[in-house]
Amino acid sequence: MTTAWTKAHTAKIDTARCPSVPDVGTQPRPMGGADRYYWDMWAVQNGDGTIARLGGREMWMALSAPDRGDPDARHFEADIRWIERGANGWEDKGPVLPPHAAPYEREWAGSALLDDGRLTLFFTGAGIVGKPGGYQQRLFEASAPVASDGTIGEWTLPRPSIDRLTPEYCAADAHEGEAGRIKAFRDPAFFRDPMDGADYLIFTASLAGSDSDYNGAVGIARRGDAGWSLLPPLVHADGVNNELERAHIVFRDGMYYVFWVTQTSTFAPDVPTGPTGLYGMAARSLVGPWTPLNGSGLVLANPADDPRRAYSWFVSAEGVVASFVDDPGGQGFVGAPAPLLQLAFDGETVSLVEEVGAP
Repeated sequence: MTTAWTKAHTAKIDTARCPSVPDVGTQPRPMGGADRYYWDMWAVQNGDGTIARLGGREMWMALSAPDRGDPDARHFEADIRWIERGANGWEDKGPVLPPHAAPYEREWAGSALLDDGRLTLFFTGAGIVGKPGGYQQRLFEASAPVASDGTIGEWTLPRPSIDRLTPEYCAADAHEGEAGRIKAFRDPAFFRDPMDGADYLIFTASLAGSDSDYNGAVGIARRGDAGWSLLPPLVHADGVNNELERAHIVFRDGMYYVFWVTQTSTFAPDVPTGPTGLYGMAARSLVGPWTPLNGSGLVLANPADDPRRAYSWFVSAEGVVASFVDDPGGQGFVGAPAPLLQLAFDGETVSLVEEVGAP
């Protein structure tokens, strides 16, 4: 059963009681990448969702593009880069995937699984080769062996994770569009259910059959012998919000937590609007029913006087939260990793604890 995130839920949003994203300060871009933008980060994770290490190193991935002075254009040059987190900060280690022929034009966000000596990258293939600038989206995956010292072997060619849609999902196949208004089939996040050991992909989707332009959803697919099969969405925001981005699941203390991020600008104009922030729901079963965290769904918000401080929060199983520095104080796009944060979990309540120090 799909759970709705409704107008009644967003009407309960109380930013005065919700933790604000702490001041991001002056954050540098990763070493070796001063001339590049970085956004939409995720850690390489173990099968249980905890942050993995490759040869003792804490390796992350992020979308990146050359800094050409036009932040909006970055989405049309994006690829996935390695960034290593160490005692001295972040360091760019180059592109994750080698050059290869592919049916998509750019790489958008996803997740990475280290499991039984193999690294699998789940990601969004955006656009169509030979037709620049499109907003088409499909889910892809590729994998490579990993040696005990963290050395990564030869990658397989990326292949589609999902071959066909079910009636619950819109295709994200429009070439023309506008950020925040396009339909979604992106951001695959791996999740292994500890209750039955089954593997799932959670992703940003759009609900089919809607009468509203605001029909964001959290999609889910289950892996079987024949590959990934789509299931009905876990959550939808039909009539409320167009984009439930970077959707993913964390399992803690017998509870499932589904998180997503969204922006003030993607709420429907006739509903109580929430701040740009991290949102989520909790359930005792993967299929729900889901209950909005903290009463409304809001977990962490940019402050009203700094509404674009950070964005694209992603939560690990340890409750570590990554994001990127967006446009703090309205001074212009930064495009650098934001300080990591720590969340605390207590049933249907999730709260901010502190910033996370160096590893």
